[in-house]
Amino acid sequence: MSQQPPVRSTASPPPRPDASMSLLTDVMDHSLDDGYAEASARREAEGSAGMPRTLRAKLGLAAGLVLAALVVTLGAAQAQISAPVLAKERQELIDRIGRETSAADALEKDVDGLSDDVASRQREALKRHGGDQAELVALLSGATEVSGPGVKLVIDDAKDASQGGGGPRDSAGFSDTGRVRDRDMQRVVNGLWQSGAEAVSINGQRLTALSAIRAAGDAILVDNKPLVPPYTVLAVGDGKDLSTTFQDSADGQYLHVLQENYGISTGISVEAEVRLPAAPSLTVRTAEPKAEGADEGAADSGKGAS
Repeated sequence: MSQQPPVRSTASPPPRPDASMSLLTDVMDHSLDDGYAEASARREAEGSAGMPRTLRAKLGLAAGLVLAALVVTLGAAQAQISAPVLAKERQELIDRIGRETSAADALEKDVDGLSDDVASRQREALKRHGGDQAELVALLSGATEVSGPGVKLVIDDAKDASQGGGGPRDSAGFSDTGRVRDRDMQRVVNGLWQSGAEAVSINGQRLTALSAIRAAGDAILVDNKPLVPPYTVLAVGDGKDLSTTFQDSADGQYLHVLQENYGISTGISVEAEVRLPAAPSLTVRTAEPKAEGADEGAADSGKGAS
């Protein structure tokens, strides 16, 4: 029994390198649409392709070219005429803005100078009409600079301000528990006052009885002026006793919890002398000069500056 030779399949041709790019290949091979190609071939067959051959057509083409050149020339000439005018108006506007800016800066300087003068006169009035308690009134109102022994408290945000767990701030809705908040600074300042501080400042900003500590986003505002960490709190008082009393108080323990639970950096030290500036602005709500020769009863009648 004879065996048939095995059927050997013919090898298929190798695939084209651009087989996967059929759309791109079709575009390259048929760059001109069939309709356009047919219309072009028809015009060539009729002899209407290319430049016009009749005199009328040539004159029409020439007239169109002349008209286009005229429009372009007029546009360029108009642009050259308008350019100096526009440049002059622009320079005048720049000069006007510069003059108005200089005038606004001068007015701002005048306002600052008048504010300083008013504050100075208010301080002098407190000194003259404060009676025997003039220095105490000036101190409590922040009208004068003050120096003496006290404490220095430095508070800073945690290195990783996104961590924290459990503690007195969970119920307050803080999303970033590692940051020092305005409520924290309020508790620190109130704790220092209650511990015997005679004057307090934060980052050189003197606090008075009318000072407000608020927040604007992540920034802490003291009397509407933003502060940046680290926050340096200076307090005038009996340094050692003030430090001990504050750390043993509820507010001092609150600050300790922030340090332990949230990584907020704190440090307190007793200073032989701290200097606090006067309050930048002093608001006098009511003021009545003390009458000459008034007795002590009149002095304690509740009238005066507040």
